[in-house]
Amino acid sequence: MALVEIRDLTFTYPGCSAPAVSGVSLSLERGSLGVLAGSTGSGKSTLLRLLKRELSPLGEMTGKVLFDGEDLSKLSDRDSVCRIGFVMQNVDAQIVCDKVWHELVFTLESVGAKSSFIAFRAAETASYFGIDRWFERDTATLSGVQKQLLNLAAVMMSEPELLILDEPTAQLDPIAASEFIRTVKKLCDELGLTVLIAEHRLGELIPLCDRLMIMEKGRLIHSGSPAKVIAELDDKSPIAYSMPAAARLFKALGLKGQPPLTVSGGRALIAEYNDSFTENERESCTHSGEKALEVKNVYFRYERNGSDVLKGLSLDVYKGEIFCIVGANGCGKSTAAKCISALLKPYSGQIRVFGKRLKDYKSRSLYTQCLTLLPQDVTTCFVRETVRAELEDSGTDMTSLPFDISGLLDKHPYDLSGGEQQLLALAKALGSKPRLLILDEATKGMDDHLKRRTAEILKELKSRGVTVLTVTHDIEFAALCADRCAMFFGGEAVSVLPPNEFFDRGSFYTTNAARIARGKYKGVVTVEELATLAQKNGRRQ
Repeated sequence: MALVEIRDLTFTYPGCSAPAVSGVSLSLERGSLGVLAGSTGSGKSTLLRLLKRELSPLGEMTGKVLFDGEDLSKLSDRDSVCRIGFVMQNVDAQIVCDKVWHELVFTLESVGAKSSFIAFRAAETASYFGIDRWFERDTATLSGVQKQLLNLAAVMMSEPELLILDEPTAQLDPIAASEFIRTVKKLCDELGLTVLIAEHRLGELIPLCDRLMIMEKGRLIHSGSPAKVIAELDDKSPIAYSMPAAARLFKALGLKGQPPLTVSGGRALIAEYNDSFTENERESCTHSGEKALEVKNVYFRYERNGSDVLKGLSLDVYKGEIFCIVGANGCGKSTAAKCISALLKPYSGQIRVFGKRLKDYKSRSLYTQCLTLLPQDVTTCFVRETVRAELEDSGTDMTSLPFDISGLLDKHPYDLSGGEQQLLALAKALGSKPRLLILDEATKGMDDHLKRRTAEILKELKSRGVTVLTVTHDIEFAALCADRCAMFFGGEAVSVLPPNEFFDRGSFYTTNAARIARGKYKGVVTVEELATLAQKNGRRQ
């Protein structure tokens, strides 16, 4: 029996001529895990929020949303709060209390649950999610992983029947994201929870789901079993790039039928090909040897008596290269970016930008056609009511941008999708004409097609002489654009290598294409490279 049923749902934001959601009809069975996929701005987040009454956006809606056979609007306030849980993309946006334990019990206290019941639920929920170890801590001191786990646990306190998640792994490193996805799947299997999740990281999620739904321009264009939907999907569709690597490889090789979805399925597929040519040829990065950035033996801590976050960090970034930093949440990546940008001051070590010490840049000259930092939360960059006004304020010449956002000019920045906000923030950053551009999670909220476009944008900036340093959790993005990659661990850069060597070496911080190729072909980073090498070798007779 369907727990959620949507009938011909259409929704239009105020002042917009085109609907954000158009004629969507779908149902979700009890105990199932449904994945909602789609390009940036396709309407996924809007649709999810229309299923959670407290988060529904303002605008004109037609059609029906039924929950357990009842119109969503007729649910009691308590049922609406408790029976439908929602976890947001922004890990900080959902936390309202200063202590972990208080955040955990907030919802049940708000609906007047008995204290004895709250205490029991808090004890078992904290134990289940491993929160008992930091139960008394301040929420402000938690890492991004811990905050998102707390958000999930707090929602589960009220024993929801439907759990909705809107890109919950966007701010998590690859290992933490995998753990989070497995936790959600475990809740679905062990508790009979019904889950609807919108994600751009689909490689690990799709093989676990019961139903894959794909949106495009506000419409639901595909719905069904993952293998069936992928088989039917147009290879030229922007969302096709987001499908699991094994499935994309299957199609790239021109094979017919239902594709494999997992790395192991991809390895079985590639085993059918010869291995006369075993190494992928990838053009290596060359540079002049001139340094755009020098970081030498830098130490930083947030509190005088606290632990060091950066512990002797040293790295060089050369002029005209794209340098990607990866690593776990809390390893010091964003802290390093802020120290390089002079927003934080190390207590030891030295940082030079274009050969000049940071302290020698006077009167904000560091930020005048020199260095620009795009922060992790790009909404902090927006201060005006339209995209047009934001660009005018920053002095951005739209004709010089290596991408087009002219279709967004009359929108409010907060009405943009996550990926569109990233592009707007990048456009504003380029208005300062930086020679060194530092990006902190620049692809957050982007689908794979837009990530590829962003990689092309960075390469275009590189061709114009801009040096790019990007902090990212997105391994696939780093594989597309990096000239060199650095692995951060414990406040240090423990390894700096070109992508083909970096991803060949890694087991966890690597691409799924590299995992599929491991032991058969060397230097493979992308699905396209793997398909080309396999076709060059030919299929076994």
